[in-house]
Amino acid sequence: MENIDIKGIIFDYGGTLDSRGVHWSEVIWDGYREVGINVDKETFRDAYVYAERELARHRHILPGDNFLDLMLKKMKIELDRLAERGHVDVDSVADRARKVAVYCYERARACVEEARPVLEKLAERYPMVLVSNFYGNVDEVLRDFDLRRYFGGVIESAVVGVRKPDPRIFMLGVVALGLKPEEVLVVGDSLRKDILPAESIGCHVAWIKGKGWTADEDAATHPSLIAGLGELLQLVG
Repeated sequence: MENIDIKGIIFDYGGTLDSRGVHWSEVIWDGYREVGINVDKETFRDAYVYAERELARHRHILPGDNFLDLMLKKMKIELDRLAERGHVDVDSVADRARKVAVYCYERARACVEEARPVLEKLAERYPMVLVSNFYGNVDEVLRDFDLRRYFGGVIESAVVGVRKPDPRIFMLGVVALGLKPEEVLVVGDSLRKDILPAESIGCHVAWIKGKGWTADEDAATHPSLIAGLGELLQLVG
């Protein structure tokens, strides 16, 4: 990508700042294997989707929950699903759910610490906001990881009632920056949910691509592709 002239930056959170562009299902799958949960990928994906839908239907996640709290609740739902279907022992659910949650929390923390120097430098030069599909607790997640101070505003789907890939959620970020779309760079890990909708309203975009949810996502490409957050420092001059 060529250098671009911008006045502000919008960051996605999940997958962008906390997993090096890797879809979170893949991080959790690694956690399963780390703690010895021996199920096939299809069985895992069923539990993953079931938990996501359950979290969307009912308010399990509270505004004061940090990422470890979130993962403990999410893993309990996933492993209860597996236990109901005879894939794991019921008596092992609580212990294994905690172990996977801790694994994921530490993975996220390591990625956040890698991202921090880039965020520090960018925040010195540009106003930044965060735009995220999340459960209503992203502000607490950011505070727990000491990331909130880098962002002048947070636009969260569960709070504003608009979810990616609806481009309106990115326009809310642009408005929060007080800029025009063409003056803003949007950084995200999803081509469908971040890059294409932000591009559709005139923003510059940078796609951090890691392992995706589908083979089509893994095969996709786009001119905005960057290898990691560090490239942003060269991209914006």
